[in-house]
Amino acid sequence: MIGAVGTDSIEIERIQRAVDRWGERFLNRMFRPEEIDYCRSRPRPYQHYGARFAAKEACMKCLGRGVWGGMGFREIETVRDEEGRPGLVLHGYAGEVFERSGATHLHLSLTHTETIATALVVMETRETGRPGKCLE
Repeated sequence: MIGAVGTDSIEIERIQRAVDRWGERFLNRMFRPEEIDYCRSRPRPYQHYGARFAAKEACMKCLGRGVWGGMGFREIETVRDEEGRPGLVLHGYAGEVFERSGATHLHLSLTHTETIATALVVMETRETGRPGKCLE
């Protein structure tokens, strides 16, 4: 059953401006080393940074915490499986919130154009019940 959904979009230009202004400081604050390495390996790294940033914000929304809910961006890691499908690995407080939520899985979809990146996160749960139950 679907327990929660989170979505986010970001203009790629915002990510590029942040990297231009803050450089490694911004990247290391927002992304885990593996995410940075992956994005740098791509022909258009800013689009990939944008998609991962959107995934982190969408995940925070899905977990009911939002950007100011106590989770760090680096606690939410975007990964790819053997077939290239995106997924999420949660660390620290984000992982604790997920465990307490009664959720069984997070599904991630990413897309981007030259100017916008979007992410959708769907939380799957075992239990049926009223929407938002996982946020208690």
